[in-house]
Amino acid sequence: MSTQHDPTIVALINGRTVGRGEVLAWENRRIDAAAKKLGIDAPAAGGTEARREAFLSTKLALGSSEIESRLSRDIHWAERVSKVGARVSSRRRRSITDLQVAEGSAAHFAEWFDTCSRDSDERAMLRACPDHFVIRTGTDGRQEVIETTGGSPMAARFYVDYSETSSLVTPPDPNFPHQIAGVARAADGTPVGGVRHQFRDLDKGFQARLTVEFPLPSAGMMITQHRWHLACEFSNWITAAAKA
Repeated sequence: MSTQHDPTIVALINGRTVGRGEVLAWENRRIDAAAKKLGIDAPAAGGTEARREAFLSTKLALGSSEIESRLSRDIHWAERVSKVGARVSSRRRRSITDLQVAEGSAAHFAEWFDTCSRDSDERAMLRACPDHFVIRTGTDGRQEVIETTGGSPMAARFYVDYSETSSLVTPPDPNFPHQIAGVARAADGTPVGGVRHQFRDLDKGFQARLTVEFPLPSAGMMITQHRWHLACEFSNWITAAAKA
């Protein structure tokens, strides 16, 4: 299933309908912030699409080991904070964004995403959001993620196991037959959150209900800003899947 043009995608963020242009503007600003986080010059000013590709090339050229080294202090402190938060309570705060896509199907997108994750498609994973620094799937099937979540001042590392949903607090919705769900754990195995992304076909196109669970003490600003992160990464993934 391929298309010669980008699908029309409308997001619902913080109770407000948001067009693709606003999400692209958010992404453009985050390119500057992510480049600063890595200690490098941001791509030259211009259109979001061109800057996205330039920044992707820079991240790939740096390589995962160098990126991890540059973010090591962030990773250390972010893990300590998330583990403390997880121990405070098993309850979670949820960041939720809905996307309505004017064409395509829920099954096609879910299959495309599963394939990219399983095959550890680094280009597809990193391209989707400036705040994605390392995303790779290990031999154990877990997906290692180093990213800046929401409005956090620190980049964090966690591991998503898409074969396990035991500690998720978000129940599956039977009205959404396609799911991408898994527990997120710290390096020592402590559950620190998780994802339950759900998809269903509409009369025309499909709907995505995107949910990330954070430890209960997480700041409200972090939850709010991560809704934009979700809109950015999944809009870009959906666009890539439509062209695949």
